[in-house]
Amino acid sequence: MSVIDSYILRLMGTPKSGWIYIGKNKLNRIDFLYKLTNAKAMIHKVTLIPGETSELFFEALADQLKLDKTKLQKYYNEFSSYPEAGIYADTYHVPYGIREKHLMHFLVRESEKKYKNISQKVYGNYSKKQWLRILIIASIIQKEAANNKEMPLVSSVIYNRLKKGMRLQMDGTLNYGKYSHVKVTPERIKNDLTSFNTYKHKGLPSSPIGAVSLQSIKAAIKPARTDYLYFMKSSEGTHDFSKNFKVHRQNIKKVKRTKELFKNIRIK
Repeated sequence: MSVIDSYILRLMGTPKSGWIYIGKNKLNRIDFLYKLTNAKAMIHKVTLIPGETSELFFEALADQLKLDKTKLQKYYNEFSSYPEAGIYADTYHVPYGIREKHLMHFLVRESEKKYKNISQKVYGNYSKKQWLRILIIASIIQKEAANNKEMPLVSSVIYNRLKKGMRLQMDGTLNYGKYSHVKVTPERIKNDLTSFNTYKHKGLPSSPIGAVSLQSIKAAIKPARTDYLYFMKSSEGTHDFSKNFKVHRQNIKKVKRTKELFKNIRIK
């Protein structure tokens, strides 16, 4: 470019960063300079669903953006402070042609900003050790709660059980990594020896189990004040919460009776 071109470009504005759509194969010089400053950037919209694991998210990213899944995982591990949930569940707009390293840096950086902002508002600081615990609890809430309204209640069960030294015994903790959408069976509960198996392991898993939303983070920070120790999925798809095992057993029987009733209706 000549000195005159540079001068004209400065008068028109600031060139766009990333990939932009020119629209034509041939342009005169002035039109080309105008396009550099006014054309729309080409972007992809990528969404991380709350509760999804990074393994499946990276698989989807690799397919959508034609990237290398192994490299995405590598750079995530390099940039993120957390083994899972280091990317906040949200929709992101990323430029066309972005590579694995820059994509992971962008997603982790934006998520860190979000986490830091929330933590400083609530605690006055951003301790990554403390925040890891919040992310672990929030990720369990995300998997277990039927809706946002239930999240503080599920959170209260987690804290109440931890306080009493009870095992969490929650199926959702076994939906980690590649098992994100795999039904938890008695065989999995028997054979999974990781910290994610809260039927065998006391306390919290060693890592979050999936991406978290703002609602699950809030619930993890501020659980409802209850004496609940159990919850059971009802026939309506939400949960019945209870304070003791006797009521919990009654809730289980109620669901079984409802299932049997519907089964008989279908047969007839």
